[in-house]
Amino acid sequence: MTRLKLKSTVGQKNGPLSPCCPASKQDLPAWVYGAVTTPAGPVLKVSTGLTGKDYWEHFKCRTTSFRNNYTVNPGLYAVGDPDKNSDVLVSSNYKYSFDILRRELNGLNVWVLVLDTKGINVWCAAGKGTFGTNELIGRIARVRLKEIVDHRRLIVPQLGAPGVSAYKVKQAAGFHVLFGPVLAKDLPAYIAAGHKATESMRKIGFSILDRLVLTPLELSPVMKKFILFTIFVFAVFGLTPSGIIFRDAISGGLPFVLLGFVSVIAGALLTPLLLPVIPFRSFAIKGWLVGLLSVYVSMKLFPMLDQQNILLIIIVYLFFPLVSSYLALLFTGSTTFTGMTGVKKELGISVPLYLGGTAISLIILVIYKLGEWRII
Repeated sequence: MTRLKLKSTVGQKNGPLSPCCPASKQDLPAWVYGAVTTPAGPVLKVSTGLTGKDYWEHFKCRTTSFRNNYTVNPGLYAVGDPDKNSDVLVSSNYKYSFDILRRELNGLNVWVLVLDTKGINVWCAAGKGTFGTNELIGRIARVRLKEIVDHRRLIVPQLGAPGVSAYKVKQAAGFHVLFGPVLAKDLPAYIAAGHKATESMRKIGFSILDRLVLTPLELSPVMKKFILFTIFVFAVFGLTPSGIIFRDAISGGLPFVLLGFVSVIAGALLTPLLLPVIPFRSFAIKGWLVGLLSVYVSMKLFPMLDQQNILLIIIVYLFFPLVSSYLALLFTGSTTFTGMTGVKKELGISVPLYLGGTAISLIILVIYKLGEWRII
């Protein structure tokens, strides 16, 4: 099939691969190399090999906000030379997830049905509802899947199970949902075994290396906010009735900036790495303990603050462990240790404490500044 005048994949949204417009070779992404003719129209074929550009984009997804718009068009795609009897695998339109899936399908002839998950991976999208029953039913109809395959089965990732009701999909669309293995790399063996998963295919590990890979996702957005925190701290400690004094800003604010950095590392890096060995089940408590210990050790090793000023000491031991706790709680969305119910419950308890602790810290800081100016 030529790539010069291909129509888009069946069931996609309007865009560079829109059903309403022909796509030139320049319009198609590098991972598209042809099309399969079906009764519902041509379906784009995708390669299973990843390029250096793909891996560079994956790195940016791990470290920057690039991941926020890293998507593929939802719709139907072909891997290899699938026919009416080939399996249909369901995935999200987060390009990273899509790439990992197609990489593991080398040598197979399958269809890939991509749902519109708003650029969110399968696991998170299942929790948010975008990788869900209604989207799956609607996408089956849009791509006219019944005209493309003779069988009536779909292989849905196991991590997508919370968002998909197999009964409702069968009732509304006529397709039987099979929940495949946790990891895409097990799909060839799963298909070869007649859609039977071994016990190991149903489990997912979460080693220290896995956790380390995820920490840049937490650190990157936090460090942007840390810049604003730094500016705020220097402005507050440098502020005097006659204006901002640079020397006071540095001498008074630098210890708080350094302790803030320690708290960020404690909550967004150390807590995830030490997750299984930190006492208590609650992520908020785990982060608070690591943050409290980090602040205590920092204060002992580097006596940056006036140890005699009780107001500043209260702020340090009240505010900074809460920062670590909050950042640790954010990591719940990246782990295999939590469920939606538990996370919501923990948020309901923790968020008021964060807000209250921050408010008290600000009030104490105002009192400290007023005392410094000899107003009270």
